[in-house]
Amino acid sequence: MKAGWQTNTLADTCEVFADGDWIESKDQSPAGIRLIQTGNIGEGVFKDRGEKARYISEETFKRLRCTEIFEGDCLISRLPDPVGRSCLLPDTGERMITAVDCTIVRFDAKQVLPTFFNYYSQSRNYLIAVDSQTTGATRKRISRSNLGQIHIPYPPLSEQQRIVRILDQAFDSIATAKANAEKNLQNARALFESHLEVVFTQQGEGWDDHMRLEELTEPDSPITYGVVKPGDDGEVVFVRGGDLAQGHVLVGQLRTITQSVSRQYKRTLLRGGELLISLVGQPGQVAVAPPELAGANIARQVGLIRLGPRMNAEFVRFFLQSPVGQSALGARKSGSVQQVINLGELRQVLIPMPMPKVQADVVKHLVSFTEETQRLVSLYQRKFAALDELKNSLLHQAFSGAL
Repeated sequence: MKAGWQTNTLADTCEVFADGDWIESKDQSPAGIRLIQTGNIGEGVFKDRGEKARYISEETFKRLRCTEIFEGDCLISRLPDPVGRSCLLPDTGERMITAVDCTIVRFDAKQVLPTFFNYYSQSRNYLIAVDSQTTGATRKRISRSNLGQIHIPYPPLSEQQRIVRILDQAFDSIATAKANAEKNLQNARALFESHLEVVFTQQGEGWDDHMRLEELTEPDSPITYGVVKPGDDGEVVFVRGGDLAQGHVLVGQLRTITQSVSRQYKRTLLRGGELLISLVGQPGQVAVAPPELAGANIARQVGLIRLGPRMNAEFVRFFLQSPVGQSALGARKSGSVQQVINLGELRQVLIPMPMPKVQADVVKHLVSFTEETQRLVSLYQRKFAALDELKNSLLHQAFSGAL
């Protein structure tokens, strides 16, 4: 540790180190004193989420002897994700209390600045230390006593102030860079969607003919769905609705079913080249089954479309993926709780039918455009990763005394 720095347990750096109040649903009111919960605690930031705010009455506050919290207090979540994240309370214009799974921290002003700890709580060393003290097989959590034993390194107050000033400026710049990258990422995706729309609305000569999707399938191959009850894992991979995204089958995440179950659904055994569409969950996601999925099967949430020789499967995929196709599919969606695409109505969706050469040219052009869009998406995703790594590097330098 750098000269002049010291360590202390978290609890011993505080004047107040206590958990919030146990507030049950029956204790809550439509207005009054606001209940701050773990969902309001971001990684170093307060998430207002005013639309989900909950309250208790003044009477309940007194009856339960609740602890009021104030602007500048530090709140630490003892639940994921991640366990131990913290934020500083802003002035919300309301009186506030907090839930039992949030720890209230008021630092000893002679030892640790709240802003200094708030940055430290985002560092890898702190999060690793907290994780080592968590319990729970399915949902990790940390007790207040174990949280209080986490050691906090800190320099003199003047050095803490210097570090906070540097991190404030750096993190503001990083946030701006991430916001710009996010905007560029959205623009790249919007450009692709816009281009798809242009392709399938400003149609050229030979695009006038349309046929219902069910009329474009192979003879004796009606549009259908797959395995109703998958059962146990087995030897045959199968595609679920959630395995379709961005025009592709996410082959690396496919689950399996037994051979005996798959044999009951021979009609949906894949050969490769079929059009697959998600019917439930996020209906309208489409992909063409790649050749390596020959022999695989599909789940009930997936529609199977075997197109005849007149239609290029990738052409139809791009059409259904376009705003025009999604609008046509959207008109077929129903369900108040979970949206679905009705299989019978899916068969009635009208598909444009240019000549096969035109279809092939469109596919070639859109594949090239897709690759360029994906290159841009990958570029911005790498930028996000680099900015996150920069934050981690700055935090490491700050709390090892090397900033």
